Amino acid sequence: MTLFSSSMLFRWSVLALSLVCLLIAFTASIAFGQYAIPLKHVWSAFWAFDPQSIDDVIIRTTRLSRAMVACLVGSALAVSGVLMQALTRNSLASPSIFGVNAGAIFFIVLFSTFFSVTSLHSFLWLAFLGAAIAGSLVYGLGSLGRDGLSPVRIVLSGAAISALFMAFTQGMLVIGQEGLDSVLFWVAGSVSGRSLDMVTPLVPFFVVGIVLAILAAPHINILLSGDDVAKGLGQNTIVIKVLLSVLIVGLAGGSVALGGNIGFIGLIVPHMARFMIGHDHKWLIPLSALWGAVLLLCADLLSRFVIMPEEVPIGVTTAILGVPFFIYLARKGGKRG
Repeated sequence: MTLFSSSMLFRWSVLALSLVCLLIAFTASIAFGQYAIPLKHVWSAFWAFDPQSIDDVIIRTTRLSRAMVACLVGSALAVSGVLMQALTRNSLASPSIFGVNAGAIFFIVLFSTFFSVTSLHSFLWLAFLGAAIAGSLVYGLGSLGRDGLSPVRIVLSGAAISALFMAFTQGMLVIGQEGLDSVLFWVAGSVSGRSLDMVTPLVPFFVVGIVLAILAAPHINILLSGDDVAKGLGQNTIVIKVLLSVLIVGLAGGSVALGGNIGFIGLIVPHMARFMIGHDHKWLIPLSALWGAVLLLCADLLSRFVIMPEEVPIGVTTAILGVPFFIYLARKGGKRG
């Protein structure tokens, strides 16, 4: 009983400290950039907004929405990565590696280039469609052959589908030069350029998706014991897998609709969270959501300072962080095999 209690206390402590880290990163994201804002002005902009204050206007019009987008996108990508790794039983799984992001980006760029779609809500539905099609293609391609679905086969299928959709997306540059800036935004990824009016209505969508993932955690734990064991314990494995697939498409597609192609958050964060708190998804999912937000906020901060006064696309920053980690995991998995 004492061991259980201490374990629970430790896990709650990890979550509490992670929340503190999130608050620090969120505050830093609002305060620091090309124009630095004193910390004492950051919170006063919320409680005593002064339209004559340059600091308050910058916070309300640009910095706050940017930090919110980073939190939402980071959390969604991290949770979708946890769910994808559980569903495929593959430690290398993530929305960017499995082509889900690339499919969502292609459909957004296609319709914005040829049909002049500009609404964020339209982008959201297009991202869902593209993510679902890409995920289905990866799963179908990875299942071909006598050996069926395997971790290596599904990673290779994801790489192929991702390359295909990204090639189509880049082809839009040749077809529609006037849409160059829009295409580059989706390909490179960015958490800037979204107003509060655009972001706020989408907050409930992301919150509901993450809450549903947390509620599904006990079923995920049982599912990871194997399909036969899960069925023996009364689980409807097909329903659980379909639910997880819908959540993955929704969270990954929603993150693309908000921030474009931001990779590797869904790969790095689940492994960080497992190292800190273990494999129980009741704790793993909320911790991943917190650290997904923290990591993307920090990556955004880093992007602002690398080549000031210009900014590095945040997708480039996350790739620099993620590629070495992916290679490490691949080599580690190879040695085990």
